[in-house]
Amino acid sequence: MPEIKPDTPPTPTKANQRKNLRAPLMTLKIRMDDDQKVFFGYTKNLSSSGMFVATLKPLEPGQRIKVEIPLPAPLNLKLQCTCEVVWVRSFEKKSTYDPGAGFKFVDLDPAVAETINSWVGEGV
Repeated sequence: MPEIKPDTPPTPTKANQRKNLRAPLMTLKIRMDDDQKVFFGYTKNLSSSGMFVATLKPLEPGQRIKVEIPLPAPLNLKLQCTCEVVWVRSFEKKSTYDPGAGFKFVDLDPAVAETINSWVGEGV
């Protein structure tokens, strides 16, 4: 999968068109574990199907990791699931976009996905 150019948002294609609403969510740290190391990133937005994580060291597209994300009130739950990296954006000095990666949830509990959908829908 190609890298996203830093000065342009991802171009909608069948592979990355958003089918779910997203809510801005600034989670200070999310724990990501790829069975070799643990690192932290910052969640910038979230939907029931995935999220964008701002980080200077994004993983490679196709890589799967386990994530743990504390969700704010009124949800007050800890999202735990496996995610797959769908696209990455590297750091560029002149870019107006944060470096990071787009993740899709692979095994998110359907009840948690519905809770997120309801929460995101309320904020729109």
